[in-house]
Amino acid sequence: MKAAFLLFLATAAHAAKLSADSVKYSIISAKGEPSTKSFVPTEKPSSEVVTLSEDQTLKLSLQVVDQATGKGVQPEQAFLRFYDEQSGEEGIQPIRVTSSGKAKFDLSMAKPPASLPPTSTAPLKVTLLLGSSSHSPQKLELFNLHVPASHPAPVHPDEVKFHLLPELAHTFRPDPKLPPRAVSAFFTGIILVVPWSILLGLWFSVSPQVPRLFSPNILPFTASLGAFEFLLYRYWVDLKLGDVLTYGAVLGVVTVFTGRHALASIADRRLGSQK
Repeated sequence: MKAAFLLFLATAAHAAKLSADSVKYSIISAKGEPSTKSFVPTEKPSSEVVTLSEDQTLKLSLQVVDQATGKGVQPEQAFLRFYDEQSGEEGIQPIRVTSSGKAKFDLSMAKPPASLPPTSTAPLKVTLLLGSSSHSPQKLELFNLHVPASHPAPVHPDEVKFHLLPELAHTFRPDPKLPPRAVSAFFTGIILVVPWSILLGLWFSVSPQVPRLFSPNILPFTASLGAFEFLLYRYWVDLKLGDVLTYGAVLGVVTVFTGRHALASIADRRLGSQK
């Protein structure tokens, strides 16, 4: 029962509508007597026409009322909408409504508000927009307003720099072609064979006899050289320069000690054979 009563109150509140009463406008000019006219706004397009010149001021007054009771209401939101159907430009001007529902708005063409959109020879449709938590939204058409056409905006000297530029088209080179596998294998073989050939030649110059590369004293040095070869291979396929320098520094220290030990063992062997 309670839920049904609350639903009834919500439906009744939503069904309540706002309206505008005592709507009138005055056109004031510095050269002549003010002219005042009253009219009734409707939800349909209005046929009322108001024309202002550059030295005239429009004064609009109205009272927002509850359509059912006729009592003044202060809505939470009240706006005047100026809309140019020809250009699609619009402007929204908030207006202040008192607790009794009365509202006033002045439009001076000497100092038009910033909410007034750029104007042309076409009229501006002036609409009253009302919003209240206890009433359904209301949209009332007031009149068609003719005002002097606004001047075009001045052109900034740098305005041309912000225009859309032609799209840049790039022609990329084709992907580099890989050499034949036979050529790659040939140069890979040279890279692997030449250093080891030089090493063996130098080794033979140190010792006329065939060195025992896999003896316990020389094998660590041989393994460290092989580790350098593997490190360079990993640098080519995976590692970065920083990683190679770090691992190379560690291997360099190991290679120095193992090399000194290998040379010392060869020297001892030669001294032993001379004795």
